Amino acid sequence: QVQLVESGGGLVQPEGSLSLSCAASGSVFLINLMAWYRQVPGKQRELVATITRAGNTNYADSVKGRFTISRDNAKNTVYLQMNSLKPDDTAVYYCNTIIYARDYWGQGTQVTVSS
Repeated sequence: QVQLVESGGGLVQPEGSLSLSCAASGSVFLINLMAWYRQVPGKQRELVATITRAGNTNYADSVKGRFTISRDNAKNTVYLQMNSLKPDDTAVYYCNTIIYARDYWGQGTQVTVSS
């Protein structure tokens, strides 16, 4: 069992920055890959970025060069630094990991980019 808790969402103006955090608890020694997803109403959840325990990262094309995923294994926390935010980045952002083929999700945090 793993629990994920996101924090850091909010309202930001276009071209602004925001940082999200996701703290993991429980059987954290089982966690390798961690990911951030986002979802807007009426659309499928979209993969934003992933990071392995070793620090290897991947990004969706829509966020490359603007978002940075990182993690602190000692704190069992993954971060998402979002810069140059656009209105299209508005969504609920979810933290995710997969253990033994089972998805674990946080409760989500709302990010709204608007002037």
